[in-house]
Amino acid sequence: MTRRLPPLAALRAFEAAARLGRMTAAADELCVSPGAVSRQVRQLEQHLGLALFAGTKARPTLTAAARTLQPALTQAFEQIHEAVRSLGDAHEGPLDVACFSTFTVKWLIPRLFDFHAHHPGIEVRLRTTDTGTGAAREGCDLLITAIPTDRDSSGNSGHSIADDEMALPLFDEYLGPVMSPAMAGLVARPHDLASLPLLHTRGRRNAWDLWAASMDVAPPAAAGPVYEHYYFTLEAALRGLGAAVAPWHLVMDDVQAGRLLAPFGFTASGYRYLALRRSTAAPARLDTLCTWLQAQVRAMPQVPAVQGVPITQAGNFAAAPKNRC
Repeated sequence: MTRRLPPLAALRAFEAAARLGRMTAAADELCVSPGAVSRQVRQLEQHLGLALFAGTKARPTLTAAARTLQPALTQAFEQIHEAVRSLGDAHEGPLDVACFSTFTVKWLIPRLFDFHAHHPGIEVRLRTTDTGTGAAREGCDLLITAIPTDRDSSGNSGHSIADDEMALPLFDEYLGPVMSPAMAGLVARPHDLASLPLLHTRGRRNAWDLWAASMDVAPPAAAGPVYEHYYFTLEAALRGLGAAVAPWHLVMDDVQAGRLLAPFGFTASGYRYLALRRSTAAPARLDTLCTWLQAQVRAMPQVPAVQGVPITQAGNFAAAPKNRC
């Protein structure tokens, strides 16, 4: 008896949108446009004769049918990923690395030339993630993500790291306002920031509040444009469109080159970056990549503190350990 299943692309689009909660996030993960995701979801709804999303486009909610379907699809796609991965591991295929999109653009890609120069036989294949949920569930060899520093590497207090995953701490995150050199000439004290256009990122709307709390000052009340991705926000700051609160590791190259200034230094954000890998996957080339990541962390410049005194990055675990991540 022939099974009449919905198109695979429609199932993938729905699963990603339902799991991530936004069509735009699903589009980023699948490397398609948000419109393409919406069309695939509508196609699946027509095939099933059921509505899968309710609410508005800005705030979609899952229907009862969608809440039943999504976990089953997620599990099925994870099993497919795992089966394909086991074949790839056996044949020394490329290493799949998942990271936040701006981390990929501003930190990892600029350093990959060094990795390829020293290890030309190891191919690294990059993809982005908005969730940072775990290497096995992302279907990748290595996941670079961030967790609150008040949670340990086992993921206590809500951050879910699977039992079959191993974690390598990389560095603590530090936040600070950055702006173009011309704009920096307009501010002398933190409260002067209220006179500037303040840039925001949709995925981290509280960045200014986090920074203000760490400085024990009132959050700047000035409004400003909101960008979909952090790298849009940083490019806007580079072009003099306003001031942005940014993590040191994303702007350190621009600050050192003088393209951005950070007049008030950087303070700890309460988040720590780490790399996750499946403990059952131990190809030597993955060990090589993890060792290289540790070396890149050790080479990071020190963080400019609030008073201009460099912070010793005790939190970056650069002298870590030779164990696998």
